[in-house]
Amino acid sequence: MVAAILRPLKQQLLSFTTTDFSSHLFFFTGNCLWSPMERFSTKSGIDKNKALVAQLQQYGIIRSKKVAEIMETIDRGSFVADGTPAYIDSPMQIGYNATISAPHMHAMCLELLEENLQPGMRALDVGSGTGYLTACFALMVGPQGRTVGVEHIPELVTSSIENIKKSAAASFMEDGSLSIHVSDGRLGWSEYAPYDAIHVGAAAPEIPQPLVDQLKPGGRMVIPVGNVFQDLKVVDKSLDGSVTVRTETSVRYVPLTSRDAQLQGR
Repeated sequence: MVAAILRPLKQQLLSFTTTDFSSHLFFFTGNCLWSPMERFSTKSGIDKNKALVAQLQQYGIIRSKKVAEIMETIDRGSFVADGTPAYIDSPMQIGYNATISAPHMHAMCLELLEENLQPGMRALDVGSGTGYLTACFALMVGPQGRTVGVEHIPELVTSSIENIKKSAAASFMEDGSLSIHVSDGRLGWSEYAPYDAIHVGAAAPEIPQPLVDQLKPGGRMVIPVGNVFQDLKVVDKSLDGSVTVRTETSVRYVPLTSRDAQLQGR
């Protein structure tokens, strides 16, 4: 009976084209661990990072030249531990029951937020983890903008700052236009609100109202919502302050929770 149920699924998977693959793989990953999808054997880290970006472009995940440029400039290898296979399209453990999201999810979120990450704008990265996406945001909004990362694990804040200092975004940390803070991300970071762009890197059971409040009119937030079954939600606040929410795709992320619950694996 099980074989009869699985046979049509197997046939469907075997029939995927490259285009099909790009539209279906999001259901399976986010930053909740799944299986690696692609390995690259080029010699240098920079070449591997470029190969990863090229693969995401080939799959149709990266469509924007700006997003491709940013992901080529911010080397993923600088944001994972030595010896970690940084350039496969898979989430990676970073300790403290946290992960760095899969590259295709980083790309998707950058694509969704690109118009709200223009020079001079303000961006908030909730659950900033390794600092990778925070660094990407900083490059996009530039020194005249403001980029804020919020992470509730102090050790990850410390390591993420060191990661950023090794990256192309180091100057933004030095000039103060990029900062990362230890705090409960569900509360946002009101000091520099309102934000043109808010990214949430963990799944909330519902959209936190403080984050909606800190979204600028005309701004956009991308946040995974749900428990077992999750959807990536796009939250847009119009100029009159009204809010619309749509579902972009199904995803699987670790939960947005308290520090203690995360450390206990809850």
